[in-house]
Amino acid sequence: MDGHRTCPYCAEEIHAAALRCPHCRSHLPAGDAQPWRRDHPDRRVAGVAVAAAHAFGVPVASARVVFIVLTFIHFLGPLAYGALWLVIPFAPGEPSLFERGLRAARDLITRLFGRWPVVPGGPLA
Repeated sequence: MDGHRTCPYCAEEIHAAALRCPHCRSHLPAGDAQPWRRDHPDRRVAGVAVAAAHAFGVPVASARVVFIVLTFIHFLGPLAYGALWLVIPFAPGEPSLFERGLRAARDLITRLFGRWPVVPGGPLA
């Protein structure tokens, strides 16, 4: 049936957008096909907390609180937020900032040396 799926815990038919099974009350993974993206409409700064919340199926406020709490533990909140900002693409199918940086570095090396250097016996040999 369109718009329905099977609960992975009790095998009952449920609505596709359900976050909790009405039969067994289990939390279900978010129905988002590609949850790791930052272009969600309810994003505030860079969309990292919203992307993490959608990926793990938790409320967005909970993800934001986790980043705030991690700030007080060796400054992990901003470090994790920044790292995720680099590796999570803005939109589905779009390269992340990290991937674009790697591509730019590879293009620069190719322009400087005329080809991508291959190390004998290396993974690109």
